[in-house]
Amino acid sequence: MSEVKIEFDPKGMPFRRLGPSGLRVPVFSLGGWLTLGGTVIGDPVKEIIKTAFDHGINMFDTAEVYADGNSEKEMGRVIKELGFRRTDLIITTKLYWGHRQNPNGTGLSRKHIIEGTKASLERLGLDYVDVLFAHRPDISVPMEETVRAFNFVIEKGWAFYWATSEWSAREIEEAYHVADKLGLIPPIAEQCQHHMFHRERPESEYAPIYKKYQIGTTVWSALASGLLTGKYNNGIPEGSRYDNHKDFFKNTIQSLNEEEGMKKLEKVRALTELAEKELGCTTAQLALAWVAVNPNTSTVILGASKPEQVVENLKAIEVLPKLTPEVLAKIEAILDNKPADLPTFGRPALDKFGRL
Repeated sequence: MSEVKIEFDPKGMPFRRLGPSGLRVPVFSLGGWLTLGGTVIGDPVKEIIKTAFDHGINMFDTAEVYADGNSEKEMGRVIKELGFRRTDLIITTKLYWGHRQNPNGTGLSRKHIIEGTKASLERLGLDYVDVLFAHRPDISVPMEETVRAFNFVIEKGWAFYWATSEWSAREIEEAYHVADKLGLIPPIAEQCQHHMFHRERPESEYAPIYKKYQIGTTVWSALASGLLTGKYNNGIPEGSRYDNHKDFFKNTIQSLNEEEGMKKLEKVRALTELAEKELGCTTAQLALAWVAVNPNTSTVILGASKPEQVVENLKAIEVLPKLTPEVLAKIEAILDNKPADLPTFGRPALDKFGRL
């Protein structure tokens, strides 16, 4: 790469291991979904990424499908223009949907994984990505073929690790079984949706996977696409995500006028009161910290259309130590949606200090 122009300074950003790997990732990272290369292009992309980097974020997430490949192009352009040192960065991208709806232009076949990886690297202008995600499971491809293909990409040096996104626990388990049987590299993380209103899969379904394989999550939509910012408590503001992407969020917008949606808004208003009066933070900062405090969360991916949003959301780091057991209990009382524990059928609990 070109001459290094900006040195990385973590600025107090906490770092965690990404699942069972040795890769350390910031608790908060930046993603390009719906924004970078899409609604945000040109110099504003550079401003957002530089602001994130200046505040301790060195992990940037994108995908081949984001803005039809333009997210990768914009991100790669900015990385080059800002002169970041490649070893200071953690770049992740995702494969599945491709760009051409021909029989082999999508999915997780060996052909698309290899060709898609090369195409993503070309758009990014990079020799490798740190983590390559399978953006969705592909039920039409044998798991052995998918695992072998990701293993090949890693052995070629085009990616250092691979991971999954929105896979079921059963599918992740199968990938591990195949990798173990054949001596191949298994996935290290799962990029899943996790927020105060979406808890069953990340907190219950994945529980055995966390315990058995120590995978970590790279969480997307921690703010429920903006619902947990409180900005929609009294309608849909002009220029908001729901306003800019009316078709994409059509069902969500409609639900806000129905019983279930109205109940969510009531909970958001209660969370807003808790955040502002007891914790001295915004609803968004509370929601982000709530996901980040989960021990299975490796990083929370932030979305931003303005640099100021990055700075404001990163104040969630200051909220983390405030989430005491007592405060978390108050949040649970408001949400009233904690996934049920697995049944023990009356068997007494084990000593909490012993091994499970």
